Amino acid sequence: MSLPTKLVHAGRKKRYTQGAVNSVIQRASSLVFDSIETKKEATKNRANGALFYGRRGTLTHFALQDAMVEIEGGAGCYLYPCGAAAITNAILAFVKTGDHILVSEAVYEPTQDFCQHILKDFGVQTDYFSPLIGRSIANHIKPNTKVVFLESPSSITMEVQDIPTIVKAIRSVNPEIIIMIDNTWGAGILFKALEHDIDISIQAGTKYLIGHSDAMIGTAVANERCWETLRERSYLMGQMCDADTAYMAARGLRTLAIRLKQHHESGLKVAKWLASHPKVATVNHPALESCKGHEFFKRDFSGASGLFSFILKDRLTDVQLSDFLDNLTYFSMAYSWGGFESLILANQPEELANIRPVSGIDFEGTLIRLHIGLEDPDDLIADLAAGLDRIKQHKNKANALQSLV
Repeated sequence: MSLPTKLVHAGRKKRYTQGAVNSVIQRASSLVFDSIETKKEATKNRANGALFYGRRGTLTHFALQDAMVEIEGGAGCYLYPCGAAAITNAILAFVKTGDHILVSEAVYEPTQDFCQHILKDFGVQTDYFSPLIGRSIANHIKPNTKVVFLESPSSITMEVQDIPTIVKAIRSVNPEIIIMIDNTWGAGILFKALEHDIDISIQAGTKYLIGHSDAMIGTAVANERCWETLRERSYLMGQMCDADTAYMAARGLRTLAIRLKQHHESGLKVAKWLASHPKVATVNHPALESCKGHEFFKRDFSGASGLFSFILKDRLTDVQLSDFLDNLTYFSMAYSWGGFESLILANQPEELANIRPVSGIDFEGTLIRLHIGLEDPDDLIADLAAGLDRIKQHKNKANALQSLV
């Protein structure tokens, strides 16, 4: 079955749809047992799709979980209220006081914050490594290393990791280490994490699964050896999501392939235009050779999403940055991404240096992160062009004033 067909049909068993096209929305805390015997059966099979208690899930949750397993592979999928909850609880499920974990220095910033504050207080040590580390990650593994956490492409700066080499190096030292990846950028389908011997593939389904910027959910798909531990410990920590959000995520799957295709095409068109702009130093789009790890993207990914960044030749002043961002027509300033709308955020080099604890950064200009939505890319290019012109005009005005002085 091809991926677009799978995305349309996954998780649509008659038990979940009950004669409709989509799965039912079953909202429940208490689930009623007709007899002591049915209660015993539900208790026995509570982790295998039996209706037991609302926190274990309803038919709505089971439909999405089955779909995610079919799409990403693995033994099971756990659902969380957001992507950050999926990340933090997946890590917590496999560590204890005295353990050590390795984390890519370029992960989602809240992941770093969790490691530096919560895990540190729990007595779990975190060491960071460059996303481009390759096989030398083996040199960083300690006897008490329990988890290695990856993210590819990296958050904001978009480096693509050599995942097969990294995984092979880890397994050669200690095959029992749990390898996890934040796989949100490719919505779990552009990079097949579990097929690369990764144990747990995590997504902020808030992004591309939901696709409309109106709900939050996290998913974690685990292989056979990790599934029971992930499932039971996440359950004990009270993790769940509501039935309505699970329904919306399942509905989002049906159009995911066609949406990602358009995000890919439009994003690449905008990225190529930016690469030719005289004010742009470099474009961090995995499908372009200018992006670090581009060769690994070509080898391991089946396509690109709409998220990338570019670096200006100059570090913008606060006034220049306001002139650029505050007057855009189609790009909104907002956190998150993955919806139908285009978004923009800026980072100054010193801000990024603070969250790159190993390698620092190798550029001096302002970094702009874009999410290219489903608008006409020519309209988006015109919007960015006008914004970059405003920077130029402001700079020219400043130079003229300086010459008068």
